[in-house]
Amino acid sequence: MTADIRWALIGASTIADEWMVDAIHSQPGAEIATVVSGSAQRAHEFATKHGIAAHSTDLDAVLADPSISAVYISSTNEKHLPQALAAAKAGKHVLCEKPLALTESEAAQIIDACASHKVRLGTNHHLRCAATHRKMRELIREGAVGTPLFVRVFHAVSLPPHLRGWRIEQPDAGGGVMLDISVHDIDTLRFLLDDEPVEVSAMASSGTMSSAGLADGVMAIVRFRGGALAQLHDAFTVPFASTGLEVHGTSGSLIATDVMTQRPIGEITLRTASGTQSIDIEHRNLYRTGVADFHRAITEGQSPAATGIDGYRSLVAALSLVQSAETGRHVTVPSRFAQ
Repeated sequence: MTADIRWALIGASTIADEWMVDAIHSQPGAEIATVVSGSAQRAHEFATKHGIAAHSTDLDAVLADPSISAVYISSTNEKHLPQALAAAKAGKHVLCEKPLALTESEAAQIIDACASHKVRLGTNHHLRCAATHRKMRELIREGAVGTPLFVRVFHAVSLPPHLRGWRIEQPDAGGGVMLDISVHDIDTLRFLLDDEPVEVSAMASSGTMSSAGLADGVMAIVRFRGGALAQLHDAFTVPFASTGLEVHGTSGSLIATDVMTQRPIGEITLRTASGTQSIDIEHRNLYRTGVADFHRAITEGQSPAATGIDGYRSLVAALSLVQSAETGRHVTVPSRFAQ
């Protein structure tokens, strides 16, 4: 029996290894048909480990296979554009890791190509798939905090040695903390607040872990169109901090701890004039949720958890943070595709 959705993995990556193979295998009617890597040995080892029937170094040949219906791109960031364009041209639905691309123009090209070839495009911003963040969004929409005024994000972590490499060494691959972590913060806040960032200011540090002048820590302020101000603290170099997210409004505050993570964990507290309330959460695997949403986008016409436009909007805000840190100025976030 042929699977309803047959996937090709483009990139034998750590995130595919640790999270996405399981997420795809968990979906009814899904199959990973092949994995593509620039290294034949890496592709072979990955396929053997995960019981994938085929592996290849020839992307064009894989995309020419009519039985492949979707691709998951988790190669290094500078490869996203050509791989996504090739997949769209071949009629394959595209789920791409964040950041969607390295520049505003590249991200727009991917969106346009997928629309032109009538294939679905999703950006794998996993944090908006967390049960904690979805519950916070629901509470904010219901007015639990009144009008959101201020947000604080704590996403300073210690980047594990096996994930360092290009993230701290290669500017051309989109390394640095802002395109790796801050882009997730921005996407999460866009999701929670139903709002768009319009202006940013950032100061970055480098040299504790990174090389080549790449930022390995940042403090930033983001102004949203509706008036809310968000404070971000992101780093690769902090080994003992917990992560968190706070939303403070005119009539209440949401305090979430241990939520800026790939794991299905974390707690939420709501504080209002009525007192302090612990919010019940039904935790679920973030990546399984994201892949399930993408499958429904393909089969039922629904939107993926994060669309290509979400990927674009979060990318341009993160690039604005980079520009602000480099110039020492407030930077206006481009407005294209703003909802």
